[in-house]
Amino acid sequence: MLKLNGLVVLLLASSFCVTFGGLLPNGNFEEKPSPTQLSGTRVEGKYAIPKWVTSGFVEYITSGSKQQDMVLIVPEGKHAVRLGSNASIKQKVSAQKGKFYALTFSFGRTCSQEEVLNVTVTPSSKGHSGILPLQTVYSSVGFDSYAWGFRAEADVVEIILHNPGHPGEDPACGPLIDTIALTILDSVKPTGGNLVKNGDFGEGPYVFHSSSWGVLIPPNVEDSHSPLPAWRVESLKAVKYIDSLHFFVPEGQRAVELVGGKESVIAQTIRTQPGRLYALTFMVGDGKNGCVGSLAVEAFAATSTTRVTYNSKGQGGFIRGKLVFKADKGTTVIRFLSSFYTMTIDGSMCGPVIDDVKVLHARSYRSSSPKEVIRV
Repeated sequence: MLKLNGLVVLLLASSFCVTFGGLLPNGNFEEKPSPTQLSGTRVEGKYAIPKWVTSGFVEYITSGSKQQDMVLIVPEGKHAVRLGSNASIKQKVSAQKGKFYALTFSFGRTCSQEEVLNVTVTPSSKGHSGILPLQTVYSSVGFDSYAWGFRAEADVVEIILHNPGHPGEDPACGPLIDTIALTILDSVKPTGGNLVKNGDFGEGPYVFHSSSWGVLIPPNVEDSHSPLPAWRVESLKAVKYIDSLHFFVPEGQRAVELVGGKESVIAQTIRTQPGRLYALTFMVGDGKNGCVGSLAVEAFAATSTTRVTYNSKGQGGFIRGKLVFKADKGTTVIRFLSSFYTMTIDGSMCGPVIDDVKVLHARSYRSSSPKEVIRV
């Protein structure tokens, strides 16, 4: 959900502070360094890129630039930056202390060696940072967008993107970064008798309007503050956050696509009463993105499980699934995963779309089976 506030820019210690939801100042790097501050593509001077402070081997890349025989792809617009070994970019922004935020950015791999990106927000009493592995590229266009969540611990925070690199590697080799945005995340609560928070996935990170590849939500082990409120990614692979502007979404404006098979798992812990029956309902479909074939979702709650299979033609559509379970504790974890790895014709990783997740008291449920699938 995009929330736009008034834009306020303040000069502070040669960096900029802003209060808003959306693209950071010069977050697309279209404001160029002065020609005198470039040595080829290398940026000379830590304040050379407007609104940013750089450190180390940072390059200013123009779309169509070549690296040997490879053309460097800029995710959006005409310009981006590449962070060489042990290089970083940073910017100060104003924030509301205690609030949760989601940072969204696009990146592309430019080298064959293993690449990672260290995301840090300061100040942080817990040293809030995470390392995102960039080995897996989920889309076929050569780059992805990622979201990363954090809680602001001051009224002004500094966002740092750093390539830690490896000893002995090419100092110019590293990830290409573009389109960096920030949005505040509202708190979410159960509504209308539904025990699931943010079950329609309406609250989440900023999605670039001009992009058509969605936003990846990293595993919880890489980001302890999920940018998808109330949900966590309990797996090795990311899940994809999609919007109705670029994908088919069964309900509302946003949904989640499980793009990594059994390695893409989303989960939430809900409050329950031991011994009571509950009905978990959800939608399973495809994002109208050419994901063709048998898309199967496995749902888990307490000791119960069900599998819902959706035969996708890749043109949009959905079916409904339902799982009735008995709670055995005061809290119950609900989980969803995709049974199979699936790819689109062009080679992008894809999978079933999950939406409209609800858990209701099953007072009126009348069935001899503990699980039921409803098809529409």
